[in-house]
Amino acid sequence: MSIARLGRGTAEALLADGTTVTIRPVGPQDREAVLGLHADRMSEESRRLRFFGVSRDAPLRAADRLCGEPGDGLLCLGAWVGDELIGEADCEIPDDRPETAELALAVADRWHRRGAATLLLEHLVHAARARGVRVFEADTLAGNRGVHKVFADLGLPVHRRLDRGEIRVRVPLDESDERYRAAVDERGRRADVASLRALLRPGSVAVVGASRREGSVGRTVLARIRGGGFTGPVWAVNPQAAEIDGEPAYPSVAALPAVPDLAVLAVPAPAVADAAEECGRVGVRALVVLASGLGADEAGRLTHACRRHSMRLVGPNSLGTAQTDPAVRLDAEFGGAFPLPGTAGVAVQSGGVGIALLKRLAWLGVGVSSFVSLGDKYDVSGNDLLQWWESDGRTDLALLHLESFGSPRAFARTARRVSRKLPVLTVDAGRSPAGRRGAASHTAAAATPTVIREALFRQAGITATRGIGELVDAAALLHAQPLPAPRGAVAVVSNAGGIGILAADACADAGLLLPELADDLRRLLPGGASVRNPVDTTAAVSPTELARCLEALERSPSIDALLVCLVPTALATDPAHDPVRALLEGPGRRRVPIVAVLPDQEVPVRYLKGADGHPLPVYADTVPAARALAHARDRARWLAEPAGEDADAPGCDVRTARSLVSGFLATTPEGGWLDPVSTADLLESHGLPLTTSVWARDEHSAVVAAGALRRLGYEGKVVVKAYWPGQVHKSAAGAVRVGLRTDAEVRGAYREFAESFGTRLAGAVVQPMAAPGIELLAGVVQDRVFGPLVVLGMGGTATDVLDDRAARLAPLTERDLTGMVTELRGAPLLLGHDGAPPVDLAAVRSVLARLSRLATDLPELVEVDLNPVIAGPTGAVCVDARVRLEPRPSFDPYLRRLRRPAVAEEA
Repeated sequence: MSIARLGRGTAEALLADGTTVTIRPVGPQDREAVLGLHADRMSEESRRLRFFGVSRDAPLRAADRLCGEPGDGLLCLGAWVGDELIGEADCEIPDDRPETAELALAVADRWHRRGAATLLLEHLVHAARARGVRVFEADTLAGNRGVHKVFADLGLPVHRRLDRGEIRVRVPLDESDERYRAAVDERGRRADVASLRALLRPGSVAVVGASRREGSVGRTVLARIRGGGFTGPVWAVNPQAAEIDGEPAYPSVAALPAVPDLAVLAVPAPAVADAAEECGRVGVRALVVLASGLGADEAGRLTHACRRHSMRLVGPNSLGTAQTDPAVRLDAEFGGAFPLPGTAGVAVQSGGVGIALLKRLAWLGVGVSSFVSLGDKYDVSGNDLLQWWESDGRTDLALLHLESFGSPRAFARTARRVSRKLPVLTVDAGRSPAGRRGAASHTAAAATPTVIREALFRQAGITATRGIGELVDAAALLHAQPLPAPRGAVAVVSNAGGIGILAADACADAGLLLPELADDLRRLLPGGASVRNPVDTTAAVSPTELARCLEALERSPSIDALLVCLVPTALATDPAHDPVRALLEGPGRRRVPIVAVLPDQEVPVRYLKGADGHPLPVYADTVPAARALAHARDRARWLAEPAGEDADAPGCDVRTARSLVSGFLATTPEGGWLDPVSTADLLESHGLPLTTSVWARDEHSAVVAAGALRRLGYEGKVVVKAYWPGQVHKSAAGAVRVGLRTDAEVRGAYREFAESFGTRLAGAVVQPMAAPGIELLAGVVQDRVFGPLVVLGMGGTATDVLDDRAARLAPLTERDLTGMVTELRGAPLLLGHDGAPPVDLAAVRSVLARLSRLATDLPELVEVDLNPVIAGPTGAVCVDARVRLEPRPSFDPYLRRLRRPAVAEEA
């Protein structure tokens, strides 16, 4: 059986109790379902509240109204669970007031108080906004407490007016309302956690495909669950076996003594979809699929079964899952040893990476709260697990290995919230072209550009590392030590000059500061010691002297972290003179973080317990120790800055911009580059500062344009730029003439263009010469997966050579605007360098904010290139711009919906 793709406008999402619903437009084919909803699944009281009275004809009239021929004046969405229509939300848009719509809601009685009305309303808000609706209005009875609670909890402002027992409700649909977004996030978090409970805290488990064959995956998983101390019943399902390891086996899931919360499918790939469907029919709420190599048809059937029956899915191609909570103790995986109990949440796509990571954490002594091998990530993803760990009351450290992102904008928003509560670390896999090819083939997911991933991690406060070793190194510090101050000033202390110099170099390479230290430190150390930083205590230092030195540095207001490097010496063979004693007998946790380097230890990183029982991370080399401190410094900086609201871009004319886009795509359905006039009009709609430009279709028009500029007060030289459709780089094509003073020079420039470009030439743009300033590049690239990326860099014709750019995913916050400017290597030029005045940073920030707003307002905007933007002391102006449009559906990153895997969409 083949499963068709979801139709346009269709989404799957979670109710408050974790039930999966399908939301889609209601059409003529749904008339019987709509009639049944109003006539059969709503009580007489519910119909009275909905229709303001009791009428046998009301359900019939509702079905006729909602299921008539489609038109522009009605939007109606229905929510289905399986084949049952459980609710609908609709709004009618009058011709004379297209920005206002009349709202109505109806939900079947047995689905009340599960969040169906709110979810429908969220999706209707999204659809109505896309149609230009800015306000919902509705008439309600004063006694309809349910609908008034829905409005009150929605998160949007609600205005009420009472009139003779009826309440007129008015709800403005403000697209930038952060309160609404936060309310949607919180509802999504609660629904997600509810849906994951059967997976991560199951009360019972079945292993489908458990075998009597020694060494088989199914038998291994079954034995590990039983032997691991799982607190609930465990059942084996195998139609070919009556018992396995002395315990009964059952021929089917339907034959089990009770319905399991979780089923682990250890069946071959061709049998997975049928097994999933059987589990769903009996009421299983979660699946872990171990098999790999599912084809598109099997993938579609598996996903369809899970969504139809409200089952959350881990895998396929999963190693399994493990929960160390004493109330659960579930070891449903076939990898390495059961992880130590603890507080680190671990999620990986690669099973091999998962085994290696758990082994490294075990060496270190870091325990795990839950481990999930995500595999091919058809459903449950890193986003889901972050929300679980945020809420489980146990996890205080999140470790991720993600090769691909299905819903990166949802992930970024969740991670930004979770990162404020606990450290989130990831391995940034797939950075190189070869690595991205590997990621795509291993997970059947599209590779993602490195710059976009880095922007996502930076904005979300995620600590991104380059490998498993670096991940564990950073986790060892963040799990055990306080964060340094955002400044990141480190004191390096060593008992040998060579290792201290190496540590100082490692700190400098990691971007850490090494301030000079006070000379009064010398009185605490043996003669011959150096106290400049790095501090060389000499090999003669005693544990007591070293301890006093560390205490003094810890108290110093100029120091944010301590890095202690100790090499074995002849004196250290006497335990009384071993400087490591200063670490063991001192506190493991101090006012500032402390890390040690012991080059003679055999493992890359381990913990020593201080006298207070707190662990102190000890590394075998200076580079990972310094890098870990830098990661901690970066997290401290991220936390120290306010989260920030979306960057302000007042005065944007969204209606005009959308009209320009729709007009262009109506005549050019495949999309393309805008001409100079349309480009100027679109940028002007959002207040972007394009220099005065006059379009000239021929030589005479160019001369007239230059004269018009002079009459407008531009007394200096002009620039003439040739244009033809599909043009990319004007300067490289020889299509720019600058410094033209006279009509004759303008005429000559146009003639040169006509001779060089012939019939391709469509005309020219005439502009005044811009005042001197710093040339910048600002632009947008719309990624199909990640959304719009806003870029700022040093610009001009050498922008690619300089390769000095900063990037952030839109929408930008005020914090992003500042970070993009200061991250550039050329930032000193903008801030005032060598006596030159600083540029108008407010103007540069405004350009970025308006680009961000333009990109989020217009999903069809696939590329904007403003190069150069000339920034000076009194403002910033763009002197050249290109804009490319393509037909793209509207996408709301805040809309609640489940991600559908691409491989399932191919079915």
